[in-house]
Amino acid sequence: MKLNSRLIARTALGLLNEVGLDGLTMRLLAKELGVQAAALYWHLKNKQELLDAMAAIMFHELNDGLEAPRKNTDWADWIGDRVRAMRRMMLTYRDGARVFAGSYIAESELPRSIELTLATMVDAGFSVRDAARGFPVLLHYVIGFTIEEQARDGAAYLDQNPYQTDDPAQGVDEQRFPLAAQAAADLLDAQTETGFEDGLQVILAGLRARYLDN
Repeated sequence: MKLNSRLIARTALGLLNEVGLDGLTMRLLAKELGVQAAALYWHLKNKQELLDAMAAIMFHELNDGLEAPRKNTDWADWIGDRVRAMRRMMLTYRDGARVFAGSYIAESELPRSIELTLATMVDAGFSVRDAARGFPVLLHYVIGFTIEEQARDGAAYLDQNPYQTDDPAQGVDEQRFPLAAQAAADLLDAQTETGFEDGLQVILAGLRARYLDN
């Protein structure tokens, strides 16, 4: 198969689950493709361009089949489903959220995705400016949450994962820090699905209260 940026990026995503982002090098990628590392730089100038190309493929996967909300669908339900889908997509790949964070995506479907999101919020009563300011809060939340979630998986630790413990409050002096000890189980809750949903609902409620209920 002829070498091109998309093939390189797809191969890199395949390697990501094996070696993680820190272990993904141009040299390793070239070896996987059966070429010299110099051949990759004809298509991607540096690792950041590689990450951009990888994120573009992830974005395409996220938006495959994207449609406007059905009639009478609440804006928060549609937006919430979009955010949940983004998290699932990033979790498909080891360090997927780190790849996605800060990457420049130039996919042709990006404007349509933005338009559908803004239209859904504007139809619900948001101004264009408020929608444009509000939705990125959700983007930053899902990316940041998923980065932390994937870090706590422990793949970067050679031995025991310190986040996997039967006693989250271990090492916390309950006399000096009673609230920290009491909250430890919630702060380090292994039920990330529940934790993510709690945070998502807080933000959606906040957007509704700030921009729609006044």
